[in-house]
Amino acid sequence: MATFHFDLVSPEKLAFTGEVDQVDIPGVEGDFGVLAGHAPVVAAIRPGILTITAGGRHEKVIVLGGLAEVSERGLTVLADVATSLAELDRAQFAETIAEMEEGLKEHEGGELDQAIERLDHFKSIQQQLNSTAMH
Repeated sequence: MATFHFDLVSPEKLAFTGEVDQVDIPGVEGDFGVLAGHAPVVAAIRPGILTITAGGRHEKVIVLGGLAEVSERGLTVLADVATSLAELDRAQFAETIAEMEEGLKEHEGGELDQAIERLDHFKSIQQQLNSTAMH
């Protein structure tokens, strides 16, 4: 399988750099996979789990929004937050969801819709983390 260069960057760090076989991205308009030779594209990403496949191994990283750019140089994901599953504090993540649920009372109108959508993304991530396929 042909490989391509991939960089995953967050404000805190360069979370991943290297040659990969495939990257599956949680896109705002739907999840999508990138392989070598993918057409150039810039896409917004939503909170979700990004999967990096290289050498038959899969690495999962939680991303909380950002942008993905495919170009002739490869793929670059600029994530608002990027946390590998190994680094994730699941108890803290559950606490964040509880705080988001409690905070819904403070939002109105369009703000409430955005807060509910973000909460739904976080709950979806939590559900994926708790499924047997993620262990």
